[in-house]
Amino acid sequence: IVDRIRCLVLSIDIESIMCRSGTAMAWNVFRFCTALRGLGSIMILLVLGVVGVSYYAVVISNYGPGLASGGMDSLVSILVLILFHLLLWMLLWSYFSVVFTDPGSVPPNWGPEVDVESGDTEALAAVELPENVENRPRFCRKCNQLKPPRCHHCSVCGRCVLKMDHHCVWVVNCVGARNYKYFLLFLFYTFLETTVVALSLLPHFIAFFSDGEIPGTPGTLATTFLAFVLNLAFALSVMGFLIMHMTLVAANTTTIEAYEKKTTPKWRYDLGKKRNFEQVFGLDKKYWFIPSYSKEDLKRLPAIQGLEYPTNPEV
Repeated sequence: IVDRIRCLVLSIDIESIMCRSGTAMAWNVFRFCTALRGLGSIMILLVLGVVGVSYYAVVISNYGPGLASGGMDSLVSILVLILFHLLLWMLLWSYFSVVFTDPGSVPPNWGPEVDVESGDTEALAAVELPENVENRPRFCRKCNQLKPPRCHHCSVCGRCVLKMDHHCVWVVNCVGARNYKYFLLFLFYTFLETTVVALSLLPHFIAFFSDGEIPGTPGTLATTFLAFVLNLAFALSVMGFLIMHMTLVAANTTTIEAYEKKTTPKWRYDLGKKRNFEQVFGLDKKYWFIPSYSKEDLKRLPAIQGLEYPTNPEV
């Protein structure tokens, strides 16, 4: 059945027609991204470098020594250090969860489910109608296999990724069905951590432009200045990405799908904001803010696995 479907899909493959259009040609620009594979270790080292500079400026240079000062300064140092380390732990946990979690790949010999009683007529009917693009199985010419719904081919990874959102050079991995939540938590905790660092170093940054004498060595002062600028820049940029992705979550779509469905008035996977959120973060509220899923959510939410997705019956 799968071979028969594959032949029919190849004979009417709309994607081959789109490759000749301007829309598909615009996406071909991303083929040069195969060179990004060599940036993996560099980007990880850059992230760890920013973390290291921030840790030195906050903990070692400024608020660590403040613990021995006593009084209100000591209390402020304790609060800043506790918040800093808590957010740093969640940031690194989320970050390495995105890096080391497979976003999801197509199982070998995957094919659309066919009703045994009615034969393969229903599945083939969806293939034989070119206008029924939403329901027909899609075929990847590069991987030479059928693609599940919402699956896209990544030119950087060289494979099809389930519910692919984008390939992120910062995490050296694709962001897809099985690590999208972790990526969102990484953005969330990065925004909180960089905001805390920027606010905690703001008084020291202002002191640079004062006429009074500033305590500390030139090295510690330079590190504090650099850490403040870096964290402020990251906080502002990550805030924009976080707002964009939460908008996508509210509509139950991805970055790629948002581009593809510009002319689509209604989105078949839009189940309402609450259910859309649960499709990514799960039903168990205890797991919403940690990069993990409960066993129950993994069983009752097929969208997390990336092969099946509930649709809105009204669309």
